[in-house]
Amino acid sequence: MSAAANPLLALAEHAATWRARPLPPNLAHHARRALVDWFAALLPGTGRAPASLMAVALAAERGEGGALCYTDGKRGAPRHAALLNAAAAHTVEFDDIHRDSGLHPGAPTVAAALAVAQDRGLAMEHLLRALVAGYEVGCRIALAVQPSHYRHWHTTGTVGTFSAATAGALLLGANATQMGNALATAATMAGGLQQAFRGEGMSKPLHPGHAADAGLLAARLAVAGVTGAPDVLHGPVGFAAATSDSTGDWAKALDGLDRDFAIAAITFKNHGCCGHIFPALDGLGALRAAHGFGPEDVESIHVGGYRATQELCDRPNAATEQEARFSVQHCVAALLHLGGVRLAAFTPEALADPTLRATMPKVSVSIAPDLADAYPRRRAAYLRVALRDGRVLTHTQPNRKGDPEDPLSDDELSGKFRELVTPVLGAAETEARLDALWQGTALPG
Repeated sequence: MSAAANPLLALAEHAATWRARPLPPNLAHHARRALVDWFAALLPGTGRAPASLMAVALAAERGEGGALCYTDGKRGAPRHAALLNAAAAHTVEFDDIHRDSGLHPGAPTVAAALAVAQDRGLAMEHLLRALVAGYEVGCRIALAVQPSHYRHWHTTGTVGTFSAATAGALLLGANATQMGNALATAATMAGGLQQAFRGEGMSKPLHPGHAADAGLLAARLAVAGVTGAPDVLHGPVGFAAATSDSTGDWAKALDGLDRDFAIAAITFKNHGCCGHIFPALDGLGALRAAHGFGPEDVESIHVGGYRATQELCDRPNAATEQEARFSVQHCVAALLHLGGVRLAAFTPEALADPTLRATMPKVSVSIAPDLADAYPRRRAAYLRVALRDGRVLTHTQPNRKGDPEDPLSDDELSGKFRELVTPVLGAAETEARLDALWQGTALPG
């Protein structure tokens, strides 16, 4: 079957070209932005559950190799490092998003690519190439199955497996045929259920961890000669059919292939919570800047959003850190009282703060049908804030800070890095690491 008739072959052939084709400076820069953001999300997650618990539980399985496990600073086998690092990078909910597909590509893709690159002693350029390819394949596969895929599946756990397999296979020297086999094998090992993070538990960060691990397994097997089913993406009982309401919109997914690159259209998070809450937070910030009210002035706040805002994030009684990161009510209260939704918003003290708890019942959420219809390419919110003095303020937030229409600048991305990493590494080491990520030719250690 030709690549024109088979999306897996088309994506595999494209991905394999990144071994040798010229790397445009703008794409190299976007890949560095993704790397800076990944480390910003990773390092505060290394000392937290579940990655910290995983590092202890799996210590005997570290294996031999040069891949660095950032949870404890020791080196080991690439799959081991990728598993732990990807989980850590998703823990504090600051990792990147491809808005149009709903995939968080960074956590699994960078973890897998960096582990292989470190183990093989490769240069920064090889890593950047792998990130461009991995983001491209994963985001396009996610486009083919969304938005229905997200009703039951966590896209980062499922489609992240393809991203990791692509990046890993490229760094292992895969040709187009081997790349196709890596993707085919990745398809049958992808997983990650929505229900796993709609309540308590630590499963959500395990999803990108498993995706990175399974993706590297698929890549290594393909390079060794293991084959997969070439119609596994679009076949009648293939990946798309099993995880969405069709066999996939592959025309949409492949539109602009080799012209419009996913890594150049990534959202970098400006808040430390679920991205479906961002429009509400940005809109509330705009209202406060315009009208100058404080938390004590608020009678009620209503958020009209798209379906995921209400279905995933309407949690008026959130009590745990995991629940709070997916609670419009907690995050709105934190923005009002703490001035931002950063790491401090999810400490035990903040979760128990009586002033935040008293504000949460004032916040309600509903689905706005027009916003639901525009999802996922548009992530917007309607806000209605009733104040104690009788004023009623309304605002339409058309997008999110950090989205392609309103991106974080390089300086803002560096500021995010400093904020999240300095408490872990200290100021001097943070600056050295940041400079190396922006300018260095050697791999980060």
